[in-house]
Amino acid sequence: MIATSRKALPGIGRPRTLHQLQPEDAVALLDLALREANPDDQRVEEDREAAERVAMACGCLPLALQIVAALLVQDPGQPLAERAERLTTGEGRLDSLNDGERDLRTVFDQTLDSLLPQQQDLFRMLSLNAGPDISTPAAAALTHQTETAIDNQLSQLAAAHLISRSTTRGRWQMHDLLRDYAKEQTQKHLQNNRTARRKYGQANQRLTGYYVKWAESARTHIDLSGQLQPSPEFSGREDAMRWLDGERANLIATAHFEAPSEGSVRLCFSLTEYLRYRELHHDALAVSALSLDSLRTLKDRRNEPGAWGNLGYALDALHRYDEALTAHTSAHSLCEQIGDTDGQAAAWDNVGNTLEFLHRYDEALAAHTTARTLCEQAGDTHGQAISWNNTGDALRQLHRYDEALAAHTTARTLYEQAGDTRGQAAAWNSTGNVLRQLHRYDEALAAHTTARTLYEQTGNTRGQAIAWNSTGNVLRQLHRYDEALAAHTIARTLFDQTGETHGQAATWGSVGNILESLHRYDEALAAHTTARTLCEQTGDTHGQAAVWNSTGYALRKLHRYDEALAAHATARTLYEQTSNTDGQAAAWNQTGDALEALHRYDEALAAHATARTLYEQTGDTDGQAAVWNSTGNVLRQLYRYDEALAAHTTARTLYEQTGDTDGQAATWGNVGNTLEGLHRYDEALAAHTTARTLFEQTGDTDGQAATWGNVGDALEGLHRYDEALAAHTTARTLCEQTGDTDGQAITWNSTGNVLRKLHRYDEALAAHATARTLFEQTGDIHGQAIAWNSTGTTLRSLHRYDQAVAAGQRAAEILESLGDFTHAGKTFGELATSLDTAGAAPAVVRDAWLRSACAYDTAGLTEKGDQSRARATNSG
Repeated sequence: MIATSRKALPGIGRPRTLHQLQPEDAVALLDLALREANPDDQRVEEDREAAERVAMACGCLPLALQIVAALLVQDPGQPLAERAERLTTGEGRLDSLNDGERDLRTVFDQTLDSLLPQQQDLFRMLSLNAGPDISTPAAAALTHQTETAIDNQLSQLAAAHLISRSTTRGRWQMHDLLRDYAKEQTQKHLQNNRTARRKYGQANQRLTGYYVKWAESARTHIDLSGQLQPSPEFSGREDAMRWLDGERANLIATAHFEAPSEGSVRLCFSLTEYLRYRELHHDALAVSALSLDSLRTLKDRRNEPGAWGNLGYALDALHRYDEALTAHTSAHSLCEQIGDTDGQAAAWDNVGNTLEFLHRYDEALAAHTTARTLCEQAGDTHGQAISWNNTGDALRQLHRYDEALAAHTTARTLYEQAGDTRGQAAAWNSTGNVLRQLHRYDEALAAHTTARTLYEQTGNTRGQAIAWNSTGNVLRQLHRYDEALAAHTIARTLFDQTGETHGQAATWGSVGNILESLHRYDEALAAHTTARTLCEQTGDTHGQAAVWNSTGYALRKLHRYDEALAAHATARTLYEQTSNTDGQAAAWNQTGDALEALHRYDEALAAHATARTLYEQTGDTDGQAAVWNSTGNVLRQLYRYDEALAAHTTARTLYEQTGDTDGQAATWGNVGNTLEGLHRYDEALAAHTTARTLFEQTGDTDGQAATWGNVGDALEGLHRYDEALAAHTTARTLCEQTGDTDGQAITWNSTGNVLRKLHRYDEALAAHATARTLFEQTGDIHGQAIAWNSTGTTLRSLHRYDQAVAAGQRAAEILESLGDFTHAGKTFGELATSLDTAGAAPAVVRDAWLRSACAYDTAGLTEKGDQSRARATNSG
């Protein structure tokens, strides 16, 4: 005979106890019991997920599983999912674990009766804890005993399998079935027993008081305002966070259980900043709403504005900005009613921050100005510092950078006066962001470094991550890409430590941008995909839009133009949803670039015009400059050189106004390209030389490489072929240094063109072949076609006419299929020349010239089309 009990039995050898099974063993036991009754019972196999739910609902207790199996045998048509639902929802779960012969409640009764009265009392009291588990110190507070004494009693309950030790040492948990049973026993014990009710009421007050005291102490170590004196109860932020992580579920459950009460409100207020820090925004929303309901019930108007503010913070974090604005406005109205000037100022600042999220920057600026005025009236230096810093952020969004810089400088000074190191760090980081917009990159780098140092002093990991990410952004502008990548990697690691998904998304996006600068486009695409996924998890529509736009850029660099166009269209739609005009402008400009790559020039011009209009609305001079530059590029493709020259000149002027040296360099290069189209080669050479000098100043190796290539083209136009060859060689070397395969391909093709002019045909042929190979590696079909055309021209110079014709036909057909009718027209003309030189029939030559004319006509180049038609007539 085997003796079984829920309590270990002493004195009869090794005991057999009805302890919990492992989940997989519990499912196996359920399956075995069903098959023993009916070998054809397939319910466990058919729905293992439901079987696992049944096992867990039974606490993996063998007896409970056997009872459930017996009930299932009695009802062979009942699905396991239905039984699991009955076991996990509603009251009366214990009643359902009775098959007529065995009753789980009876077994629990026998186990409880075998304990000492003090242990029975502890078991019942544990049901007063609203959360899923309890710590030894909390249990000590509950029972008014020492931790040593209560630990011993808890161990006895664990030995009896009425509770179990958690995976975290010093914590104890009770299965739902036993919790139901404990609550039943507590209700019976308190019925008609005034002394017991008083005792248990005091125990509940002690437990709630314990949670409130420690939660408020922990809050002092994560206070985002930096105004609370850290409590000695915890050694520091990490210690406080560790305690809150362990007790979060208990604290939230207790707040709900105790509501409406002062204790519940205090718990809610203690939790909000922690939940914000951990990005547990849905929990923060629930807790804020709970505290607001409690305060209204308690008619506590003094604290109600704070609850509205916390609700607004949670809604902001969930990107529910319209609702957040309502919450912050409600906080402001209540503060005004009760005459709380400090509260009004804080609420106005919060209103301003939410308006910034809504891209309503003028209104945001007005809100922050109102907040600042109220702080000045109250003599609140710290509040003024916060408002000045927020004012600077709004001014930056309005592209009023000099004013923004002054605002952040004022904020820094006030934070120093108030002794707020964390505030100084935030103001320094904001200062760096403005300096970057002003293209004062070295100063920006110094500002972010200062911010990082201050954040390290205060132990603010999140702040350090933000500063590192900002540092990486500046290093990218300085073309120090490897250092930038390292900075973003550090930022990502720190954001991972804090569990901040939004920050992780931002750094992954920045990493993608750096990888693009390093010409590692496949890796960049993967980084942007990761960023996008994280933004989707947090519901950050604005972040998704930015990443989609960056994704489009990477796809364009990979020559996946249709996908790029789709990505930019998605970005535009998302930016429109968030009313972000600057974002829409950027996406329209990128759309124009993608359309240009697809040779859809008229649509590209329209896209750039839309972008320019939007940038003019927001006052973004840098954005307007970028669009004018892109517009000039498209006009050059349409052979509208005078208009292109005017567009690039406008862009250059705007870049000079903003002090963007890289932008000026790029536009000088494009001016040079346009002048070449006008055959003004001396002026083109001067323009490219200016561009090169500017790129050297900024340390932009990619820019220098492109400019050396342009210099080579201009020198070729001036018939200075040896110098042109040297320029292309320099360009190629620089492209190799940066890993720019597309750039190398272009310079090899240009090198071949110059070598052909020098009658070094075999070398030219080898150069074009190298260009083709490199274009194939990057997937640039258009580049391959251009290289094939150059190859055909060189082969013709070598009198290898059949090969020249084959190369020309290949190039022309590729360009025609890609929709580049401008280059197709030129290439069909080259093919006609090769055919004529090869002695082809006049009709074949004429057909090639007519195809050239047709291509030019399609491209809108009627004059060139007429020239090709005239050649067709002459060839007949």
